[in-house]
Amino acid sequence: MSKERLLPFRRFEGNYDEEKSTFQSMRDKIMQLWSNSCDFSKKALEMGKKDPRKIIYAIKSGFALAFVSLFIFWKKPLPDISQFSIWAILTVIVMFEFSIGATFIKGFNRGLGTFCAGMLAFLFAELALLAGEGEKVVIVISFFIIGSIASYLKLYPTMAPYEYGFRVFVLTYCILMVAGNRTREYTAAILTRLVLIAVGACICFIINISIYPIWSGDDLHSLVVNNFNDLATSLEGCVNGYLKYVDYERTPTRFSTQASEDQLYYKSVIESAAREKTLLGFAVWEPPHGRYKKHPWTTYVKVSTAVRHCAYTVMALHGCILSEIQAPPEKRQVFRSQLQSVSAEGARVLRRIGEKIEKMEKIGTTENILKQVHEAGEQLQKKIDQRSFLLVNSGNWEIGNRAKELDYLDDVQIEREQQHDSLHLGFKSLSETSIYVPSSLTFVQRLANKDLKTKPQALRKHVPWPSWISFEGVGLIKEDEVKTYQSASALSLATFASLLIEFVARLQNVVDCFEELSEEAGFTDPDIVLLEERSFGFWTRLCNCCFRFKG
Repeated sequence: MSKERLLPFRRFEGNYDEEKSTFQSMRDKIMQLWSNSCDFSKKALEMGKKDPRKIIYAIKSGFALAFVSLFIFWKKPLPDISQFSIWAILTVIVMFEFSIGATFIKGFNRGLGTFCAGMLAFLFAELALLAGEGEKVVIVISFFIIGSIASYLKLYPTMAPYEYGFRVFVLTYCILMVAGNRTREYTAAILTRLVLIAVGACICFIINISIYPIWSGDDLHSLVVNNFNDLATSLEGCVNGYLKYVDYERTPTRFSTQASEDQLYYKSVIESAAREKTLLGFAVWEPPHGRYKKHPWTTYVKVSTAVRHCAYTVMALHGCILSEIQAPPEKRQVFRSQLQSVSAEGARVLRRIGEKIEKMEKIGTTENILKQVHEAGEQLQKKIDQRSFLLVNSGNWEIGNRAKELDYLDDVQIEREQQHDSLHLGFKSLSETSIYVPSSLTFVQRLANKDLKTKPQALRKHVPWPSWISFEGVGLIKEDEVKTYQSASALSLATFASLLIEFVARLQNVVDCFEELSEEAGFTDPDIVLLEERSFGFWTRLCNCCFRFKG
């Protein structure tokens, strides 16, 4: 068979392969779309199971929209209501929010913007009618004035919460003027729309409050309580992780991939600031409800800010776990009991205050909530003072060579006479000369063996500081650099311990803010409640005895 006869078959085969690949790609896209739809449905169901309030909010929103849609079928009286019912429907759509506070602030913005727009529309409508032939000029100038002033004022910093109100104001004014110009009945158009907007707002408030109300104050209260518990868990996790001494790999991703989950709860505390600000803006608009009769929501945020101040210390503790310079595990074990005691007592204080906020109770007058954590902090500080030689490289102390010390003092005396400066020189006590200074030979050998087994630093072009091992000349170890690393690694343990003591000091601010909150919010006093329960129990027993005696 000739090549000319085989050519059409080859073309047919090529077209068939192209159609097959196109069909395969379309099939893959359809399967991918189906898979994404299934995943979306599963996540949507999980969201509803995790927070059923979202399902309730969706049902309430649909019910409010269905209820206000009945105005479409309004016939008598006032047949114009059905014509302009879209205003009530739009009001429900834009005002119905998840929480009561958000609905109130949206309603205030829409109500104020609509009212101001209606008044100005009525004013400029009358001026336009009086202008006669200049009606178009008055309307155009009014649009320019209203748009310019509203756009400028909403940029003012204190007007940021009312930005939605300015948009509603401009939009409502423009629609009212256009509708009035078309029907030539400005007054009727303005009043009808204002009434329907008010009706839509009332429907939003009634349905949102009467059917399973969702309060932003509850969410803010729960968020503050969760911050206490999360920070307590993170504190214990960081201290326990530091004492376990996990040798993390030196990779840039170790901060997110090699940390345990219980150490990272402090991030939720730090990142909650934006959500707290949003919930505070909604909570201040909510009326007294439930157990929140008079609640200073700003003080709630103040308490959470104090907790966040402690969370920054826990974040620094977590940084010590993943730091480049690590203290030897044997030195960490020397302070093990004191570190664990401080973390346990600090976590206990945080959980105790969180429990008090949850129950809305004050701290008892006889309860010193910080006593034990302060004692634990003092014990840690004493341990540091007793074992301070483990935290510094005492091999280079001046007390080892008296002759060099005298020469140094002579040089200082000469310099003082020349410059007429007063320098204060500190002398170490003779008792410090008995401190045992560990030799770095074992440390050097251990680092050398470790590094030679993994990767020779001599083959690396860029050696990080402090290097685990370095070479001088032909394979000679520079012991000075290893001693430097040994000293820096010991100081990292001192840094961790000092941060833990700083955390104990910052707990005082948390307790002070909590006491301020408990006074302003009127938390119950546990001592008074216990006294009332005891008195009630006594009278109950007395009445029972009297009835039994009469019987």
